[in-house]
Amino acid sequence: MKDSKPYGDLVLDITGVDHLFGGERKMLHQLVARLRALGYAVNGAVASTIGGAWGLSHFAPNRVIEPHDLDQSLDLLPIAALRLQENQLSLLNQMGLKTIGELRHRPRKPMLARFGASLIIRLDQAYGLIEERMVPRLPVSEHFVERKFPEPISQLDDVLLTARDLAQDLARHLEEDGVGAQAFHLFLYRVDHKVMTLSLNAGRVTRDPLHIANMFKHRAERLSEENYDPGFGIDVVRLAASSLDRLDATQLGAFSIGSGADMLDQLTDRLASRLGAIAVLKTELIKSHVPERAARLVPVLGRYQKMANEEPDLERPLRLLPMPELVAINAEVPDGLPASMIWRRQQYRLVKAAGPERLSAEWWRRREKLKLAPDPKPEKPEPGEIPKPLPYQPDLPLFDPVTGMRDYYVVEDRDGHRFWVFRLGLYGGPVHPSWYLHGFFA
Repeated sequence: MKDSKPYGDLVLDITGVDHLFGGERKMLHQLVARLRALGYAVNGAVASTIGGAWGLSHFAPNRVIEPHDLDQSLDLLPIAALRLQENQLSLLNQMGLKTIGELRHRPRKPMLARFGASLIIRLDQAYGLIEERMVPRLPVSEHFVERKFPEPISQLDDVLLTARDLAQDLARHLEEDGVGAQAFHLFLYRVDHKVMTLSLNAGRVTRDPLHIANMFKHRAERLSEENYDPGFGIDVVRLAASSLDRLDATQLGAFSIGSGADMLDQLTDRLASRLGAIAVLKTELIKSHVPERAARLVPVLGRYQKMANEEPDLERPLRLLPMPELVAINAEVPDGLPASMIWRRQQYRLVKAAGPERLSAEWWRRREKLKLAPDPKPEKPEPGEIPKPLPYQPDLPLFDPVTGMRDYYVVEDRDGHRFWVFRLGLYGGPVHPSWYLHGFFA
């Protein structure tokens, strides 16, 4: 029997990701069902505010409330849905207030004087009048350095200077253990016991103190006065490192030879710190021989992994079109080399051509079935027996390798421009073949 001790609350920001699950309702149902399958007693709700979602999940669970219906839904909930203290709830019950709607329409000044500002804050947070942000809980880092100040500081420049000095100390600790880090966190402890956190990631493991300081400097340029609030001052600054990995020492001196890869990695880190992690992308190879599917763009800041497959030794153009464009090709014989091409109403006389390079269709990406075995024939049952059902056969068309087959050619016109064209299908097949332009060499 599982422990019935409550584990608390889990808050998720699902902005922009619910469509991956078919909508907010399906996402909520799937999340709750998976947690219940693990043995947890769980309820959930989706709302536009953290306070609203908390109250609904505890007192009207498994609902999705649209922003325009939030006020009406919260008015019907009991006052305990506001995350108030026990003494506040007891006094409100003595006053005869049962629902949040009754409390919301009472005069605010008398309520503020009697119950304090926390009641008004919780009320405004639930209805979205005050912004309530998620504060992620970060694991305690084993590698961190900090500096305490006898007099609090408040200027952002002073914080960045302190971070630069702390990066030097942190780099020495990491070097002693022979490791580097990809994630760095700057904690600013205010005198009112509140903590501000600024985190960033590097493209590869590093312990270069100057690079770490520059990343925080560029990230700070994105902060506005609203996001940076030192309050009455900051008395402790801590710099921590996480996502550690082994990093051997490097040769520095007159005989060191640099390839420039480290400088490129530092450039991408600085750009990502200034522009955002999803604004700087890199190309990642995919195991597919179809050119438009052989690569994709991914954020450059991520867990560094060595490419499992090296770049194929194939002749490919410098520039590919987003999608192959239909062209008209004339050839001396149907299966011969192209002699002329019409693309975007302009004719090109082709003087050289090489090919073909044949690429077969990827049957696993097409909604078609393979002919792996002959269709089973129904067996005649014995007298008194029930006929055996036939094996399941998907209701899909049969895969035709000729229809999706491509023959690529490298062609050159009289002006020296080289194009990459392909013929989709074969002459004499079920569908008349068509020609496409896919890329440019020069």
